[in-house]
Amino acid sequence: MSDITGLQILSTLTPDGRLTVSLAEQTLPAPTGSQVVLRVEAAPINPSDLGLLLGSADVDHAEYGDGYLVAQMPEASMRAMASRLGEAMPVGNEGAGTVIAAGEAAEAQALLGKRVTCVPGGMYAQYRLVDARACMVLPDGATAEQGASAFVNPMTALGFVETMRAEGHKALVHTAAASNLGQMLVKICQADDIPLVNIVRSPAQVALLRDLGARHVLDSTADDFAERLVAALTETGATIAFDAIGGGSLVSRILGAMEQVASAGATYSRYGSATMKQAYIYGALDLSPTLLTRSFGFSWRVGGWLLTPFLAQAGAETVERMRARVRDNLTGLFASHYKARLSLRDALTRDAVLAYNARRTGEKYLIVPNAA
Repeated sequence: MSDITGLQILSTLTPDGRLTVSLAEQTLPAPTGSQVVLRVEAAPINPSDLGLLLGSADVDHAEYGDGYLVAQMPEASMRAMASRLGEAMPVGNEGAGTVIAAGEAAEAQALLGKRVTCVPGGMYAQYRLVDARACMVLPDGATAEQGASAFVNPMTALGFVETMRAEGHKALVHTAAASNLGQMLVKICQADDIPLVNIVRSPAQVALLRDLGARHVLDSTADDFAERLVAALTETGATIAFDAIGGGSLVSRILGAMEQVASAGATYSRYGSATMKQAYIYGALDLSPTLLTRSFGFSWRVGGWLLTPFLAQAGAETVERMRARVRDNLTGLFASHYKARLSLRDALTRDAVLAYNARRTGEKYLIVPNAA
């Protein structure tokens, strides 16, 4: 077959701090070996995508045009981004579409005409050249929209449960819990009989998770939040938390409440309880510093959690078991819901950028690259 030409979104940061996000034409060569060409039909905007797409650039005061935006990156953010300066970077971790061309390898030929999902990066594009071995065929009747978010959120939610079990905890806490990922975690914990404490930031989000059947849903803005958190931790015995917010004092408050529960009725020790309390930060909805007020003894850990390193450590058998569960429950347990669908061009307009970059819990956006 001949080369395929289409549009893609690129993000470029220059040494003077100018971030340009624009549509660019790309030409894909004919696939060879195990390669396939995917006509991308749907790709979600995840928080992990926004880090590369926009970072902490000032999008409120950016210049917007037809198919591009130019924004200023804060000087404080430039040091961490030194390795990407001057490089036009494709964006979009995951997505789904139809295989329209394939290399000569059997595994590639087997995917011709199939609708698949994958996480190769660069999925905010009309076409993508990927390795067939990295693709997962969607179930019969599943749409690209249903399969577009079949990796990052479902595998992350399952990864939390796997981590909890591997580290010897019996229940967990999750923040920003009304997100698509949070709703999946509620359903997983219900199916697996795992006690879960959900922390959200509004009464409406409490109602959303209550409607899903969640037992413990706490509004961190409520006056009685601290009291209710201790009560929920007492009932569940949760000693591990996964935090999507990052900045501020919420992680510290959770660890403090865990320590209060662990120390209740125990003999005083200036070192605190012997119960290990673990908090993993996996998101950055709040870009301010993480504040820890050490009121939780000495048996605690705070660290980062990312899906890719977890999968590398989990082993092939565990990863395949997780993927199979996602595949078998794609339209039920792991269904995603979207606030809006955007073409590649629409995704770079001011209104759209300000909306999805606000990172509001439960408001997920979908890019439809081949939309008119």
